[in-house]
Amino acid sequence: MEKYFSLSYILLFFSTISIAQLKPIQYKDGEQLLNGFQITPQKAKKENPGILILPAWKGIDKASKEIAQKLSELGYHAFIADIYGEGNYPKDNKEAGEHAGFYKKNYEQYLKRINLALEQLIKSGSNPDKIVIIGYCFGGTGALEAARGNLPVKGVVSFHGGLGKDNSRITNEITSKVLVCHGADDPYESSEEITDFQKEMRDAKADWQMIYYANAVHSFTNPESGNDNSKGAAYNEKAAKRSWEHLILFLKEVL
Repeated sequence: MEKYFSLSYILLFFSTISIAQLKPIQYKDGEQLLNGFQITPQKAKKENPGILILPAWKGIDKASKEIAQKLSELGYHAFIADIYGEGNYPKDNKEAGEHAGFYKKNYEQYLKRINLALEQLIKSGSNPDKIVIIGYCFGGTGALEAARGNLPVKGVVSFHGGLGKDNSRITNEITSKVLVCHGADDPYESSEEITDFQKEMRDAKADWQMIYYANAVHSFTNPESGNDNSKGAAYNEKAAKRSWEHLILFLKEVL
């Protein structure tokens, strides 16, 4: 009888445990419908900090959803931004490159879409004074643009994101803290672009860090990128784990 009740109690205990779930959220940029995802932690950290996630060039994917889930489990509110909008999602790499290229060139429109997602994160319960923006690949570029545009966030984190900025653009002072997690062997970022980016950070009087990961190329955090470095984009388990730990340290510092 004691064993029966013990087992029943255990089953009841585990049946009451719920895991926070991603919730689809529709919002708009004018007439353009956007489809983001939010997740509210079961046990939020003090002061309800929030993380805005900017996905890679193909839009909201499995990787960005898993990242949101992991952050929620750590007590953060999270929102995944939809940059492209319904009817504009890339079907292949060619379209992804074209769409991402448009927003990289028209960075004001990219910033507008990021800001709209930021508003949704705040509506979901995040403290507007305790927010960090993180992005991957194309999203990493967006995170840096958020810093350049001085969106009202505590910090930004770019994972294998594009660093380049048109030299004709004025360099303004950057007030948010910046962390760049970069593959040491990423073939998509030239030494000239890296040098120019670091000069930009100094000229902007930014509080910035740039961490290099050995034997890592582009997209090193995404397991779906394969493991062939010769293709220019590949998963690197060690670099992925290290960069995640660096993210957590950064969040603890700025939030």
